[in-house]
Amino acid sequence: MDIKMPKLGESVHEGTIDQWLVKPGDKINEYDPICDVITDKVTAQVPSTTTGVIQEILVEAGMTVEVGTVICKIDTKSNNKPEEEQATIKEGIHQEKTNEIYPQINNEEQKFKNNGRYSPVVFKLASKHQIELNDVIGTGFEGRVTKNDVLKFIETQKNDEVIHEIQKNPTDSKPLPKKYVEKDTLQTIQTIPINSVRRSIANKMIQSVQEIPHAWMMIEVDVTNLVNIRNKYKEKFKEDEGFSLTYFSFFIKAVAKSLKKYPMMHATWQSDEIILNKEINISIAVASDDKLYVPVIKHVDELSIKGIAKKVNEFANKGRNHQLNVSDMQGGSFTVNNTGAFGSVMSMGIINHPQAAILQVETIKKRVEVIDGNIGIRDMCHLCLSIDHRMLDGLMAGQFLNHIKHQLENIDENELV
Repeated sequence: MDIKMPKLGESVHEGTIDQWLVKPGDKINEYDPICDVITDKVTAQVPSTTTGVIQEILVEAGMTVEVGTVICKIDTKSNNKPEEEQATIKEGIHQEKTNEIYPQINNEEQKFKNNGRYSPVVFKLASKHQIELNDVIGTGFEGRVTKNDVLKFIETQKNDEVIHEIQKNPTDSKPLPKKYVEKDTLQTIQTIPINSVRRSIANKMIQSVQEIPHAWMMIEVDVTNLVNIRNKYKEKFKEDEGFSLTYFSFFIKAVAKSLKKYPMMHATWQSDEIILNKEINISIAVASDDKLYVPVIKHVDELSIKGIAKKVNEFANKGRNHQLNVSDMQGGSFTVNNTGAFGSVMSMGIINHPQAAILQVETIKKRVEVIDGNIGIRDMCHLCLSIDHRMLDGLMAGQFLNHIKHQLENIDENELV
């Protein structure tokens, strides 16, 4: 049976194999994950659609192919053979591949470094550079050695060789390669291979900047009242709900109200028409290690601030544990990015294609302000809005931001529940 690259989103047309979780000869059951796939919208595991034995892997890790492309073949006939015979077939294929490329992969220390399971890409790369796979620490699924692990190991070996040569012959007049720099002490410039996650993000950003004419606007908001309400309830909220009442939840609620009044702000440009989205579904950014997820809070206008805080906390936990699924990241019509969490006070976001706008919520800072002729200490915050200038203009952007400003400066604490 052929396993094809699945369609992991409404407008997704291709995907990148991040890493294979199986190798030829492995027996798998229906719904077992066989590989990690990255698209411009989601990172997900592809499950097997049948029970059988992996016969052939057709797309190497790191390659990008169109939806519907056959990525591997599964021998379903082997599933009908006795269990002992299946085990023999699996072990025979594995041992043949192992002996062909790298004759010794098992020793007592192996379990402390990697799980001893390697994809054809890893075998090929290790053979080419004469790498002892036993010595490579695996960072992939369940300790699996990935292509990036091998590349990193190769680079480390090269660095060590050059450093050793320099230390051995410090007066050698030969110029060093450009990647090595010597000042007071010897230093090396490390190169980092571009992984599929970072490449996918890069491609998405390039597409957005090339296709969408960005315009930018910023507004200043006095959130003193919001800060007071949050401080008043935060301890009791944490005690009752088990998670924190964040400022971000108040901002998302204000945005949802404003999107209801200005529906063009969460429209979508498509060829020669503009699509108005009926549902208010807000995308938020969740980062974990080197992966970036953009889960979507659905029907935000129907949620209270407490309900929004619950969803933000749920997505943050799932993102950190790599448990977000495809459905969690589909259907977003507008993005709110909490850049203030990093201390940022002003930034211009790149629009999450094909959405029409993205709002950056910056950090809250105490400042001296003049209010009705009097000087006082106020909690101030910048909201930075990037818009698609093909369908939105400065007038609507200004009206939208001022509506959000009004909501935040006149927050109603009854909206908490």
